[in-house]
Order: sequence, then structure tokens, then C-alpha cells
Amino acid sequence: MSEKKTIHFVSLGCSKNRVDTEVMLGVSGVAGYALVAEPGDADVIVVNTCGFVEAAKQESIDTILELSDYKDKGRCKKLVVAGCLSQRYPDDLARDMPEVDHFLGSSDMLKLGAVLHADAKHPAERMLVGNPANYVYRESDPRQLSQARHSVYVKIAEGCSRKCSFCAIPQFRGKQRSRPIADVVAEVERLCSQGTVEVNLVSQDTISYGRDLSDGATLPKLVRALREVEPLRWLRVFYLYPEKLDAEVVELFEHGGKLVPYMDMPFQHASDRMLKIMRRGYNAKRQREALERLRERVPRLFVRTAFILGHPGETDQDFDELCDFVREASLDHVGVFKYSTEDGTHSATLGEPVEDKVIDARAKELMKIQRGVSKKRLKALIGQELDVLVEGESEESEHLLVGRHAGQAPEVDGSVHLINGAASPGDIRRVKITHAADYDLVGDLSLGQDDPLYRAHPGTPSAQNVTKKRAQRLRVVS
Repeated sequence: MSEKKTIHFVSLGCSKNRVDTEVMLGVSGVAGYALVAEPGDADVIVVNTCGFVEAAKQESIDTILELSDYKDKGRCKKLVVAGCLSQRYPDDLARDMPEVDHFLGSSDMLKLGAVLHADAKHPAERMLVGNPANYVYRESDPRQLSQARHSVYVKIAEGCSRKCSFCAIPQFRGKQRSRPIADVVAEVERLCSQGTVEVNLVSQDTISYGRDLSDGATLPKLVRALREVEPLRWLRVFYLYPEKLDAEVVELFEHGGKLVPYMDMPFQHASDRMLKIMRRGYNAKRQREALERLRERVPRLFVRTAFILGHPGETDQDFDELCDFVREASLDHVGVFKYSTEDGTHSATLGEPVEDKVIDARAKELMKIQRGVSKKRLKALIGQELDVLVEGESEESEHLLVGRHAGQAPEVDGSVHLINGAASPGDIRRVKITHAADYDLVGDLSLGQDDPLYRAHPGTPSAQNVTKKRAQRLRVVS
């Protein structure tokens, strides 16, 4: 019996890319390949790239070159590059990277099967990048999860039809293409039957979901349908733009249920002048009104946003207005991105961006302001009881568990470190918050000294030590 062929994946970029990687992982399983953790043990290596901004592009290129070495020092026979970078620069990569055997674009996940089945008699083409990108993920596609099953990303649309001045994504991801409601529901039902308790809905422009379909599908209709999936406990929605935040969407969050009170709205700036230059379609007043309306209707709402610093034309006054907004808005989570000049975008025609040293100083100042805001909001949770989704062991200690409450999204926000109790990954437990740091919390899992399920381990770190270790974390994305 011949030895089973092996494959190794590296997935770069966002959670949407991860879903694409998991589809390719499923394709490789159907083709009879076994996943291996080490690239040196792989017959085929696949890199799913990000081509969003300059730093991500460079990371993708460095990763490809590093893994190409395994064609000499490992057992790798095929190096495959997929995703946004090859979709955006197919000819350049093909010319400059002879080490790569096959290129797939951002809509070519299923074409990996042709690469894996190819042999000397039936070779696959080197360039398999489809143009335009037109793939729409379906529930029937072979997806294999790469991380814990209890919390899963579900992509509800591909591409984007927005015209933000700084963003090239519509150029290589194509216009928005939404999945039918029934297809999304079928996937969530299957995932939940296999142990998923939290579903995170992602796309490039989630609030516009369904507008490209002719069947009347909308985000509210999708959410209401997913609420009926019985095993589902938490439903989280990412990337809701404020100019399209209508009454029906607000009502979804007001009535909550399985939809957690977590709003991700990437504002990008708070200066009217900069929002106009960025072609965001709204102004600072609209942002403030959206937040006020949401907080009136959803009192325990948690809000995440992101800002771009250093866009061409950003002045000190624009930045001061942004800082004032961050002080006043009392946001729970903030990400900061440094502007990147991207080919083919309107912003690239507007002159030089702000100097790097100025951007760095602004990022440091803005995150200092947000760190104070975050710490104050987290301290207000001390003494409250929150439901926490248990993730597993903490990096701090094998005797300490870690999880997230509903206001903390996976990977991008803080955590709740759990003391005085036992639980399993995927459990949702009621805990009492006892301590707060800049971004993290400590929660008491204890069921009571007399409960037979409760056995505190003598080596459990103290809450004070945990908060000290995590207090200095600074979230600036370069």
C-alpha cells in the first residue's frame, strides 16, 4: 500500500482568508492528502496570501520564499500560491517567482483539486488564476475546520461594491456576491450539529448582505433565520458600516437573543474632511448619531472599530478631531492601521502620505487614549456576572483557563482569564468578574467550596499576577 501524500497550509491575512484556506484543506482531504504541521514533512505546500496592504504583501512574499526552501531541504514537490496576492499580481509573481509551481487566485479554491490530481502524464497548468474573481462559497463545498470547532467563521458574501478611496479590494476580489440565506443556514446547522456554539458572520461589507440578490434577502432576514438554529448559542456579526445602519438592523441588536451585543463598525476616521477624502459616505455626525442610537436601544452594547492614520492630506487638526472622538465615544475596542499606498486606488493619486515617524507618534498617542478608555470600561464590569465562552488553557499557566465574554470577539479583542474552577473548551459559563487590566478581565468560575465539581488547584496564579502580565499589551497593527 502506497504512503499517503501529505500537505501543509499557511494562511495569511483575515478571517475571510481562513475560510478560503479551510475550503482548500477540504479539497485536499477529498483528494486523499493528509495534513501535516511541519512544512518539511509535506509533499505539497500551499500558501494562501493576503494582498490588502504593503505590509501584508511583503509578509506573503517572505513566507513564499521561506517555504520554497523545502523543495530542496524537505520532501516538497509542489509549492502552490493562492489568494489575494496572486489574484492581484499574477503576471509579476509568475515572472519573479520561478520557485512556485502553481498559482490560484482568490476565487480558485476548488482548482486546488486539479493541482493535487495532476501527474507527469496529466499536468496542471501553472497559472490557474481566474479573472474576474467570481467564486461564491457554498455549503456543499468541502470545508475542513483548522481551529477549535466551538467558534467558527462563516463567510456570507464575497467581494465588495464599495468605493472607498484607499481600498483596492474590489479590484481583485470583485463586486459583492452574497450567498443565499438557505445556504448559510444549512452550513450553520451542520456546524452546530458538530459542536459549534459560536458563529461569526464575516464578509467585506456585511451590512450590505443580500442587496445583490433578487430574492429579497437582507442581513436582518438572515439573522432571524439563524436565530432559529437550535444548538447555536452566540451569533456575532462583523463589519457594519454606519451609513447603512437602518432601524431594522438596530432592532436586531435591541432584541438580541442569540445575536450578541457586539457591533463592529470600521469608522476609519472621525474628521469630516478626512471621511470625505476617504469616500466613506458618511460624516462624523452620522457616526456619533449611530452610536447614540445604538446605545439608547442596546444599553450593554460593546463596540469595536478601526482607524487609518497617515492618509494623504491628514493634518494635525484632523488627528486632533479623531482623538476627541475616541475620548468621547467610549469605544470598547480600537484597531489602528497605518495608511498604505495601493496601486489603482484614488488615494494613491492624492500625493504623499504622512511621514512614517508622524504616523507612529499619532498611533502611539491614539492608543494611549484608547487604553485609558478601555481600562475604565473594563473596570466598570468588576462585580458583574457575565457569560463566558471557554477557549481552553491560558498561555499564562496550565492551571488557568481563558475565555471570552460576548463583548470580546475571537483573536482581535481581549480575554477573560478564569480562576477557581474547571470547564471545557466550548462551555459557556456564568462567571463573576473580579479584576480588570487594560484589555483583559479576570473571572471567578467557582461554583462554591462545597460543590463536588469545584476543586481549586493550589498552583493557580493569582488574579493580580495575571493582570500584571497582560496590562501592557498595545494593539497597533502595522
